[in-house]
Amino acid sequence: MIRFGLRLALANGREALLRFVVIAVAVALGTGLLLATTAGVRALDAQVGRGAWLRGQQAPGGPAADPVVWAGREDFFGGKSIWRIDVGLKGANPPAVPGIPRLPAPGQYYVSPALHDLIATHPADQLAARFPGHEAGIIDENALESPDSLVAVIGRTPGEVGGIPRAHEVTAVSTSPQKIPTAAMDLVLSVVAGGLLFPLLVFVGTATRLSATRREQRFAAMRLIGATPRQVTQLAAVESGAAAVAGTIAGFALFPALRAAMAAVPLTTERFFPADLSPGLPIAVLVALGVPLGAIAAAALAMRRVRISPLGVARQVTPKPPRAWRLIPVVAGLVELAYFVGRKPETSSGQTAAFLPGFLITMVGLVIAGPWITMVGARLMARHARRLPTLVAARRLADNPQAAFRAISGVMLALFVVSVATGVITTMHFERGVRYGDLAAVTLEQHLGPEGTLPDDVSDRLRHVQGVTFALVLHDNPDDGPASPSSIVACADLARIPQYGTCAPGAEYAQIWSNLVGFDRTRTGTGTATVWPTAPVTAAQVTALPLDSVVVGLDGSAAAHERARTAMGLAYPDYEVPALTDLERGSNSRTQMALFQRLADVIMLFSLPIAGCSLAVSVAAGIADRKRPFSLLRLTGVPLRALRRVVALESAVPLLAVAVLAAVTGFAAAQLFLRAQMGYTLAAPDWSYYALAGLGLAVSLAIIAATLPLLSRITGPETARNE
Repeated sequence: MIRFGLRLALANGREALLRFVVIAVAVALGTGLLLATTAGVRALDAQVGRGAWLRGQQAPGGPAADPVVWAGREDFFGGKSIWRIDVGLKGANPPAVPGIPRLPAPGQYYVSPALHDLIATHPADQLAARFPGHEAGIIDENALESPDSLVAVIGRTPGEVGGIPRAHEVTAVSTSPQKIPTAAMDLVLSVVAGGLLFPLLVFVGTATRLSATRREQRFAAMRLIGATPRQVTQLAAVESGAAAVAGTIAGFALFPALRAAMAAVPLTTERFFPADLSPGLPIAVLVALGVPLGAIAAAALAMRRVRISPLGVARQVTPKPPRAWRLIPVVAGLVELAYFVGRKPETSSGQTAAFLPGFLITMVGLVIAGPWITMVGARLMARHARRLPTLVAARRLADNPQAAFRAISGVMLALFVVSVATGVITTMHFERGVRYGDLAAVTLEQHLGPEGTLPDDVSDRLRHVQGVTFALVLHDNPDDGPASPSSIVACADLARIPQYGTCAPGAEYAQIWSNLVGFDRTRTGTGTATVWPTAPVTAAQVTALPLDSVVVGLDGSAAAHERARTAMGLAYPDYEVPALTDLERGSNSRTQMALFQRLADVIMLFSLPIAGCSLAVSVAAGIADRKRPFSLLRLTGVPLRALRRVVALESAVPLLAVAVLAAVTGFAAAQLFLRAQMGYTLAAPDWSYYALAGLGLAVSLAIIAATLPLLSRITGPETARNE
């Protein structure tokens, strides 16, 4: 039976060979993307593990070592985050850390390769001056999270490091990865996997059903002449299994190219090391065995109708119409997401377990509900049909909505995932985006803390930095409330920068925000029309108030930005939070939004073309399966353009119907997720979403149109005669 099955798959004419190639290509794409997804999860674990030591956590047990004072904090350069570690050795035997031979002594520092390159290519007053002493070496890549990691380990005295907020002593540095970041990113990667694999599985299923009607008829004929159900199942399994094995081998060959692409793209805002992008031997073996076995199982299930009723297949018995119960899984998925509104789990792993099943159930539910939606749309179209092509298309859709929906299910899933991602990203931009206009982009703010002090001449020194336009030292406002300005500024200083507002007439001091603008999300900047509230304090009282922050204005150049940041860091070396603009201060939110944006980009990049391939294969297969009926219709006088309208309507009507369903369901799922996770209300998507959705639908309709020339090639009189 195996030899006969291989002959049916490879030596049964052009149609059989085409089916074999299409199935193999679909399985190859599925295998390659499955390996890439599992490799991404393993690379994330490796990335978190590599950077565990950077947090300076005390490791339990370990070899005895002299204590070291450890202070880790963040710095910025050119919009990129630098992780700076100041260490103060208290003995000659400090604890060991990965990547460097020994913790640096005062006057020495180690840097990552990427930071070394930045220091070497920029003037010292922009970056190198922040690190006292000289470079003692390069941190090994095995101790870094990414090739792009910017890390510095700086040696100072224990007293200097002890003055930094959150400094602590350690005698052994932990290298155990933290679990919370991994769980949070697992949610992102899981959504990516679902968004990619669902359209891919649809593509594989569509490809395996290429010429399904003719195959069923052939196997039904074998059953009618004496073939047993077991023999028919074996033949189908050999046909599909051979193509799946070839596709699996091709998928493993495709994986290195996908790995190279993943290594070049910063999916987590930092690139992965190529060596970390490996699925691992157990997963590789599981994929190598599981994909062909899955294809064989699918083929066996596809032959269920033949085993049960070969006469029904041979006579083309109409399948039972879908029922309304198919909407239940969609509703169940949305209800699962709605349940966690107000009940969000505290841990990231709990959030992953809470939200991921809801999204996956909703996606599965859309696939299940699609045939019923298609049938309802077809019946409505038949009820209002006025022309022959519309009536024929509607009757055929209503007769077998499962087959019609299968052609466009990949597009529906892609649009659902894109709608979810767009809804989340748009809302997060609306809620967390900075709307302070250009003014905030040219001010740099350094918080000093409750007991912050500065040298007397710091303002003068900052004003002499090239590119700095002004420098203000602000005091803490003792009367600030939740909605009140946090700082006090002298009106004489504010008069020098009227673009940030003015004082009330006769006022000596004003209440102002420490960033000179404010934190109202809807605000677009200040101007001379803004009058700040008067601060009821005297000069003597202001002198006694603690310092709040130092704010400098910049000329807008990147060089001035970094020179001022370096100067402020040297003036206030014990900072906990570096000098930042408002845009940089929201970097964590932007990082999260960047992850979602990359999620949407990856899904759109891969899922829409895959969905288009599914659509093309399905439409072409439908035409091929009906070439004899179409040929007979042409012989009876039906014009070719009428047949083309039938094919176009059969694909376009369910496509548009389920597109609306997918978009509405996607935005509903996004709203529930946003309410449960962040307490936000869904914001309306911008024009780019509508442009993308319109482009996707236009491409899908173009794919349908591109298959229509097949009608004239395969529906000639010779087809009716030969069949």
